[in-house]
Amino acid sequence: MAWSAVTSAVTTIGNLLTQEAIYLWGVEEEVDRLQTELKWMQSSLMEAETKQSKDERIRLWVAEIRELAYDAEDVVEEFALKIGSKNKGGLPSRIKRSACCLKEGWMLHKTRSKIEKIIERINDLVRRLQAYGVKELKDRGEESSSSTERRESRPPYPHIMDDNIVGLVDDTEGLVKLLKNESGCKVVTIWGMGGLGKTTLAKNIYHHHQVIDYFDHLAFVYVSQPCRKRNVWEDILSGFKTLDDADRKKRDEDLAEKLCNKLEEKKCLVILDDIWTSEAWDSLKPAFPVATGRDSNSKILLTSRNRGIVPYADIRELKCLNDQQCWELFQKIVFPQTGNKIGEEIKELGENMVKHCAGLPLAIVVLGGILATKNNSLNEWRKISDNVKSHLKRGKNQGPEDVLALSYDDLPPYLRPCFLYLSHFPEDYMIDVDRLIQLWVAEGILSSKQEERDGGEIVEDVAESYLMELVERCMIQVRERDVATLKVKTIQMHDMMRDLCLSKAKQENFVFIIDQSNASSLSMIRKVRRVSVHEFCFIQCIKSPNIRSLLFFNEFFPEEALEKSFPLEVLNYVEEHVDVRNPLVWILRISLAGTKLLKTRGVWRYMFNNFNLLRALNYERTTGIKIVGFKLPRDIGNLIHLRFLSLKDLEFVWPKLPSSLGNLRCLQTLDLRVGNYGIHVPNVIRRMEQLRHLYLPLYCKSSTKLKLGTLRKLLTIVNFNTKNCYLNDLINMTNLRELGINWPFNIENFNEKELGENPPIIGSKYLHSLSIITSGDESIDPKHLAHLLSNCTSICKFSVETRISELPEYHYFSSHLAYIQLRRCELEKEPMPTLEKLPNLRILELEETFKGKEMFCSAQGFPRLESLNIGELCNFEEWEVDEGAMPSLQRLEITRCPRLKMLPEGLRFITTLKELKIESMPKAFKDRLEEEGGEDFYKVKHVPSIIFQNILR
Repeated sequence: MAWSAVTSAVTTIGNLLTQEAIYLWGVEEEVDRLQTELKWMQSSLMEAETKQSKDERIRLWVAEIRELAYDAEDVVEEFALKIGSKNKGGLPSRIKRSACCLKEGWMLHKTRSKIEKIIERINDLVRRLQAYGVKELKDRGEESSSSTERRESRPPYPHIMDDNIVGLVDDTEGLVKLLKNESGCKVVTIWGMGGLGKTTLAKNIYHHHQVIDYFDHLAFVYVSQPCRKRNVWEDILSGFKTLDDADRKKRDEDLAEKLCNKLEEKKCLVILDDIWTSEAWDSLKPAFPVATGRDSNSKILLTSRNRGIVPYADIRELKCLNDQQCWELFQKIVFPQTGNKIGEEIKELGENMVKHCAGLPLAIVVLGGILATKNNSLNEWRKISDNVKSHLKRGKNQGPEDVLALSYDDLPPYLRPCFLYLSHFPEDYMIDVDRLIQLWVAEGILSSKQEERDGGEIVEDVAESYLMELVERCMIQVRERDVATLKVKTIQMHDMMRDLCLSKAKQENFVFIIDQSNASSLSMIRKVRRVSVHEFCFIQCIKSPNIRSLLFFNEFFPEEALEKSFPLEVLNYVEEHVDVRNPLVWILRISLAGTKLLKTRGVWRYMFNNFNLLRALNYERTTGIKIVGFKLPRDIGNLIHLRFLSLKDLEFVWPKLPSSLGNLRCLQTLDLRVGNYGIHVPNVIRRMEQLRHLYLPLYCKSSTKLKLGTLRKLLTIVNFNTKNCYLNDLINMTNLRELGINWPFNIENFNEKELGENPPIIGSKYLHSLSIITSGDESIDPKHLAHLLSNCTSICKFSVETRISELPEYHYFSSHLAYIQLRRCELEKEPMPTLEKLPNLRILELEETFKGKEMFCSAQGFPRLESLNIGELCNFEEWEVDEGAMPSLQRLEITRCPRLKMLPEGLRFITTLKELKIESMPKAFKDRLEEEGGEDFYKVKHVPSIIFQNILR
């Protein structure tokens, strides 16, 4: 981690020297020399970090370098903070300077002295490393370039697309049969040690077409440690799509009763992944009929490392793979290309290494992920084989856990901090990749380029390539991909891999995680760089002023935290037994709300006034929208080094953000998607010229009018509209990649007759995603949409959720479009003749899109369409498909089209169709497709998977 720390320091100091030089007034030369010395140190670290695992002295020296880099960063940023807080408008006036001459002179002397001492320590450490045999890498650029070439030359890895199912086929089919048996056991447990593939097996069942067809509702829920019963119950109802805002306010008993009733009324499957203790199951039982003696046809599937969680469950033990299965899985990871021949020596090395995995699929997958990056080099395989043996000699367990540890040691230095950063997130947390990359960039995990060439690779692209390397190495699991680009959207960590990540992060002093085990001992935190809050804590107990990131994954002040100072039992009693018109009820409510507001305001002000070096401040909502204070304090303007700020889903009683936000000139990501239904944003965002990702509130006050034309580095802007923003500013955003327009969208002084005479709207040739959403009865003019699309020549993802009378002609659409979603459009003119001409369209979703009765797909139309979803077309009666249309279609879904009489004859010619899903359609429609007696079955008899769900009686 020393290499990462030094890289971060070099980048931070470089940015201050070039972009904010005013903050280093008086010490520019010393800081420039410090940066030079850090660069020389950086060149020695690459080799040192590869040797530290084998030598304790080098490990200690590397740790010392890490702390030294942190100290260097602190000295420079603290000086910049003092200058910046005194001179927000520029250098001090002559009168002010003469009045504080002695104070400033002492501050300059003190800072220079600190820098000199750090430089001496750097030189001493580099001498010691070189004396011990660590060579200096003269040209870091060469190494970086070669590593980039190595990444780009690798073949694609099919194993990262889906979970591997080697050895699970029989288990899957057996469990599907068991779950469909109405007389069988209502609770089934998949039992086995960690890393055997319990979650993978459970997911295969969850997505199995027979299971989807058999059950009315399905829910897959990760059970966190410790188990929070309410969160689990809410997640189940959410999976059933029956959770509403009223449910979030219910008492636990009432919520459990609602879920229990749902499980009684419908045939449901609930999958609870990774339950550790019988106590966890006991806390969840009140919501399950089978555990309370009530009858139902619903089933519960558990995965657990403990055999005795549910005494009356049908237990299915998952065993380790046999030798043949181990080698099959290993080959699937390392040699994904069929027919790929390998030498005898490589095969022998592989077989010997696989034996050390002891039949554990996770260990085999991780080992395969390491070797998949070595391009079948015999020397590289020998090195890995030697490292496996070395780990087994040093390891206490001498088992597959040591293979997992090897995956970390094999990481190149630039990937280690990326992996360790994942330790911030709670267990089983679904990590949003865009948010993760934004945090990496903000914290200096990646060294951003000073200049990004026109059309060249930007730092977010580099971060994405790093993420894919971790995926290719099987150290993280892909959970969701973008439908248009297939880029990874969400990831997750396996429990055992997360344990490794936490262990290494603790060893490297990378992050301090506040959870139940240490929430009461925060006063011991003195020197820590990153804090991740998983459980409620009194943040005022943290006395370290050098914190760079603060990530919250829980409420500032949950109701339980107020129990010591407020009689919540009294409030609950009064709410249940006292008439709501009684003033006592409102007095108690106001007192509780006031107490919470005061306490949360205190949290904000403490952070803004004591953690002045913060770079990242993020709040992740877990359940519901939470009120966090009367208003956002103006003290937030003190955080001049802040690069990432997310207020997403927070709610303020005073719906006005402070103008001091304009002091945050270094911000790269700003997320203002607060929970308020109308908030005023001051016109200060234009000062944040480093901004790359901007998420505006969904609803702004009418007084909000933002000038954004100065944000030339912007890559993402969400919730842009022509009421609160200026349309002309979009032309200056020449790097924009994603644009989200949220009601209203109007073009003033528009030339209705000659569209080409109107000035262009979009100034970026890199825009790849465009969405337009309006509310209520709002609509968009088709000519305005046509003009907007005519500027978007590179978009591949397009979403419209608004009324529009007709689509623009097809030549206004980009030929790169791969995904189109049309919702609530209520088109009067059929969309198919326009859309079928798009040459690269792969996914099309139509929901409440067309008001007409008939649709027609002509021959050779939709040449690359793979997925078609048609839903909520109330007037849709007849659908005709010519032979030769949609020749690549693989998935077809039809939902809630009550007047559609039958499927088109042309479907029988689409031999590529693999899945047909019919949901919420009349029973007569389903009967026509039944294998026995269905008059339309011949049209779809070639389709392997036909799913019927929620058929209307």
